[in-house]
Amino acid sequence: MIRINLLPVKAAQKKEMLMGQLMVVILALIVTTGICGAAYVYVSGEVENRQVRIDQKQSEILRLKKKIGEVNKFKKRQKELRAKLDVLERLKAARIGPLYILDALYESMPDKLWLSKFQVSPGRAKISGVGVNEETVALFMKNLEASDFFSGVELKVTKQIIQDKIKFQKFDLTCKTVNKKPDTKK
Repeated sequence: MIRINLLPVKAAQKKEMLMGQLMVVILALIVTTGICGAAYVYVSGEVENRQVRIDQKQSEILRLKKKIGEVNKFKKRQKELRAKLDVLERLKAARIGPLYILDALYESMPDKLWLSKFQVSPGRAKISGVGVNEETVALFMKNLEASDFFSGVELKVTKQIIQDKIKFQKFDLTCKTVNKKPDTKK
């Protein structure tokens, strides 16, 4: 007996081929979607990691700015302190300077000479007193000139006075003063 296939063979083959192609397309779409999803997850993770690092760096910058501010405040305080210390040193030198001037004056005074007035202004001094004779006054002037703290000694007035039947030489002199610390190497 002869059998006749009523179904077209080519149509069945086309249908099978179409199904295979459809499966390939669906599989390709699934693979592509998986790859895109994986890429998206990877890139999102990288963006998140970098954002975390940026936040860390910004917090580090803020912390360092605070430290820089503290350092600047410290430098300002240090500068103010140095200025105050300089003022204290100048005051100390000004306080000690007259002490050395008075000491040099005392060491310059010969016996039988008395001072009645000693007035110091910046860079100048006026001295008045009484000596037994002219030589004593001259020796006093010579000693002042030899001192490190006095220079330019000038005799303004000298006159003889008599007190209790004793002759004395009254004198007034001026000189320049140097306000410095003495040389301790001598």
